[in-house]
Amino acid sequence: MDTCEEKKKLLLEMIAYATIDGQLSKKGYDFLFLIANELNFEKGGFIDLLGQELPSLSGNMKLIRIKQFYKLVVFFQNDGVLYKQDPELIIHIAISMGLDIEAIKVLLKKVKNSPNSVISDDVLLNIFQDE
Repeated sequence: MDTCEEKKKLLLEMIAYATIDGQLSKKGYDFLFLIANELNFEKGGFIDLLGQELPSLSGNMKLIRIKQFYKLVVFFQNDGVLYKQDPELIIHIAISMGLDIEAIKVLLKKVKNSPNSVISDDVLLNIFQDE
């Protein structure tokens, strides 16, 4: 699957997560639009995603939220470069998702130190439970 499809899937999952009783709040829309812009989606492309069928979210919501954030971090470092403004934006996004700042820092360090490896769900949960 190419990067564009991965980004689309990530955004659809985030939209599904943020949608409550079939409604996406203004704050949720603005937040997701910010992420879509960072992932180089045009406004029309983002709006098209809002009309698509959303994936069902089952299982542990905390793990889903952590995995969404992890995928976003990986996308930010996809080109091997973390730009000056990226860490601040990543932390802002994580806080908006209700994630712990110290755990965020641990995860960012892990991703930076081994950019080509995949972090398992168990390790992700441990990072966020330990902090």
